[in-house]
Amino acid sequence: MTKENGNEIAVKSTMPGIIIKIMVKVGEKVNEGDVTAILESMKMENDVKSPISGKVTRIFVKEDDTVNLDDILMIIKS
Repeated sequence: MTKENGNEIAVKSTMPGIIIKIMVKVGEKVNEGDVTAILESMKMENDVKSPISGKVTRIFVKEDDTVNLDDILMIIKS
C-alpha cells in the first residue's frame, strides 16, 4: 500500500480497478486510517486508507481513472 521516501509516503493501489471517488484534496490534512479514495474492482468498492497522519501533497489520479496494482495514487507527507 505504501512506499516511503523520507517523510513522504506513496499511497499505492492494492489491486487493479477504477477510481470512483477521490475523498481528499491537495493540502488537506488526513489521519491514519482515513479513507482517501474509493476503488472499484470486480464490482466491489474498496476503501483506500491513509497509512499515516499527514498532509496530502500530490494526487496522481482522478475519478474514473483505471489503475493497476501498485500504481501510485497520491503522496502524503507526515
